[in-house]
Amino acid sequence: MTIHVRIRAERAPGEKRVAATPDSVKKLRAAGASVQVESGAGLGSLLTDAAYEAAGAGIVADHAAVEPGTVLLHVRPLSADETSALPAGTVTVGTLDPFQHPGSVTAARDARVTTFALDMLPRISRAQSMDVLSSQALLAGYRLVTLAADAFGRMFGMTMTAAGTLAPARVLVLGAGVAGLQAIATAKRLGAVVSANDVRAASADEVRSVGGTFIDLDLGTAEAGGGYAKELAEDRARRQQELLAPHIAASDIVLTTAAVPGRAAPRLVTADMVAAMRPGSVLVDLAAESGGNIEGSVPGEWRTVPVPGGALTLIGARDIQSDLAPDASKLYAMNCANFTALIMKDGDLMLDFDDELVSGSVVTHDGAVRNERVAASIEGVRA
Repeated sequence: MTIHVRIRAERAPGEKRVAATPDSVKKLRAAGASVQVESGAGLGSLLTDAAYEAAGAGIVADHAAVEPGTVLLHVRPLSADETSALPAGTVTVGTLDPFQHPGSVTAARDARVTTFALDMLPRISRAQSMDVLSSQALLAGYRLVTLAADAFGRMFGMTMTAAGTLAPARVLVLGAGVAGLQAIATAKRLGAVVSANDVRAASADEVRSVGGTFIDLDLGTAEAGGGYAKELAEDRARRQQELLAPHIAASDIVLTTAAVPGRAAPRLVTADMVAAMRPGSVLVDLAAESGGNIEGSVPGEWRTVPVPGGALTLIGARDIQSDLAPDASKLYAMNCANFTALIMKDGDLMLDFDDELVSGSVVTHDGAVRNERVAASIEGVRA
């Protein structure tokens, strides 16, 4: 039996990415799948229906009914209504963000839809080719810097001329995961003086490896395993803010990328800390859509914030990977194809729950919530 893979046209306003490219279609077909792409799904990433057809995919109408047993690849989490409309036995693969979308989880459970959350893959070496968090964070970190450069109104690098010397921009990056490290490296290439802070033990060496100066706040480390940070206790979080305050005040640009899986983004920068910065400064909050690292940031908005002597710019990131949709889709699509190939054998679906990548990323299956943490977070749900 040949497994059918459907590529969804994303419905969320502003979302330009797509879960397959012609190259990933070829990989899926080589694994034995037949592939259908919803008409127009790739246009936001400059991919035409004709390009998918040339790679061997069939084109179906947008919102066309999904057959039972289909593997549905998607970028954004499906809504509860969209999930409920899927036939029992459908398998979805993509970003789920289950702690922020509990209604979609219960809808999948009740509809007997199997859901795989690539944003919950165990972070082991075998998962690297499927790691959507890393591939998308890489692009987000780069885009953070270009957003800041657009708003800054000055050069990043030091320039010496006969008419005088232009000082380099001072950039502070809070959170040194994949996005933060890419932001450090990009700002450094533009000539900025870059410093950074993170609560994970390995972050100091990682920051230095890409040219940044690590700020050690002497607060110890906070790690949840698998390379993730965990939330600081309230007293340590408050102390972190106090120790960061002078570094933020001395910076021209602050870029925040801190996230804690399953929780709202940690608040690193208060309104008072923003108000202490110099006129013309820029802050960009990558976590604006998940609660915000910076008080007052609003997803998708460039806010002018009054400060003594003038104003500064506070940018709340939104759909930031979609700003680089062709590149973002190329990486995301291959992440999806690599995982889909893992759960196939000889062109048929093969769900091996003894494989830690399969068991670690499955959220719902056979009418149950299989992930214990997700189950515990949803009232009335038991794994």
